Amino acid sequence: MTTLLDSILLAQKQGEARGLPSICSAHPWVLKAAMRSGASHLLIESTCNQVNQYGGYTGMTPAAFAAYVQDLAQENGYPPDRILLGGDHLGPNVWKDEPAASAMAKAEQLVRDYVAAGYSKIHLDCSMKLGDDPEGPLDVEVAAQRAARLARAAEEAAARIGRNQALRYVIGTEVPVPGGATEHEEGVAVTHPADARQSIEATRDAFRRLGLDEAWERVVALVVQPGVEFGDDFVLAYDPTAAADLARFIEPYPFVYEAHSTDYQTPQALTALVQDHFAILKVGPALTFAFREGVFALAMMEDELIPRDRRSRIIQVLDEVMVAHPRHWRTYYQGDAHTQALKRKYSFSDRIRYYWPQPPVQQALKALLSNLAQTPIPLGLISQFLPHQFEKIQRGRLKPVPQIMLQDKILDVLHVYFDACQVDANS
Repeated sequence: MTTLLDSILLAQKQGEARGLPSICSAHPWVLKAAMRSGASHLLIESTCNQVNQYGGYTGMTPAAFAAYVQDLAQENGYPPDRILLGGDHLGPNVWKDEPAASAMAKAEQLVRDYVAAGYSKIHLDCSMKLGDDPEGPLDVEVAAQRAARLARAAEEAAARIGRNQALRYVIGTEVPVPGGATEHEEGVAVTHPADARQSIEATRDAFRRLGLDEAWERVVALVVQPGVEFGDDFVLAYDPTAAADLARFIEPYPFVYEAHSTDYQTPQALTALVQDHFAILKVGPALTFAFREGVFALAMMEDELIPRDRRSRIIQVLDEVMVAHPRHWRTYYQGDAHTQALKRKYSFSDRIRYYWPQPPVQQALKALLSNLAQTPIPLGLISQFLPHQFEKIQRGRLKPVPQIMLQDKILDVLHVYFDACQVDANS
């Protein structure tokens, strides 16, 4: 059985700089934009924090998320059979403060549920220490053994529904923190080829000890650190020279690399990553950041057009909800009250993305779009606050409709990834 990931892997091994963007978001506007992009295929992923057997922070189980994506595809006219579902950071991260026995038992159930729900790309991530692990860094062998346990759980779940041949695995023990860095960083070390080799060999041996030789043949990618990262107030750009040894290392192996935290990289950097065999490019916060930029731009237009007592106040409502419920941003945003207020709105970490589903925010967004639908928006305002969309309107490629312009802000980011990966999509 040949899958989309197999074709990307084959193309890379034949010298083609082909890749695949991984859309790591549950945001409906992001997913709708992707489905309306005209992309020939889509990889949509959810993390263990977003979606798990207890609901995650989205409130969705793997089966519920799969159904949610299917429903969105049907609503937006995108063929569901061209969507590949992936599970990102599947492992004990959510329960890392618990003893290993209970954390791993929950992680095994997590993987089973993902497979049963129809996910095909399974990222096995056991790179974190658990509650009763000894002091010091986590041993690579221990991480590999735990990853193999999860692979066994996945294979057993797949066997019950005849899906083993559909599963493709991503491995690796040098895994960046989900969602970007929590502190300012001046640089991150590129994975040394010797460490990548150790990770591959330890995981291969762990698979084989559990009789998972056939599953090992379906490992398609390795997560390493190519030297890219982003956080609250910084973006570390990809340096092909610094990663040259790592890029050459993977060429004899039947894998490609998966690059995490590629958000906010330049088009040139993303293209270089794909050329250097980082064929799977993860992106998430940059997409919801673009959505936030679009909403704020529309709110600025609303301030110019709508009487004060009828305005949505969406920017203020978002901040009020974030202040009332600081759990998702408190550990990310440091500084005094003014600095934190700026970060809640404009940080690259985009912790604001956790608050869009809140009812007061949804009501404000609905009011914003309704207000702007009732009055023509002067082109001068669009030029001021959404200049790229204004250019497209001038060329007859975009309608000056709030929802369409907002979607196009997200598409601006997606198309950079499609172009870097050579994915066919509407320009």
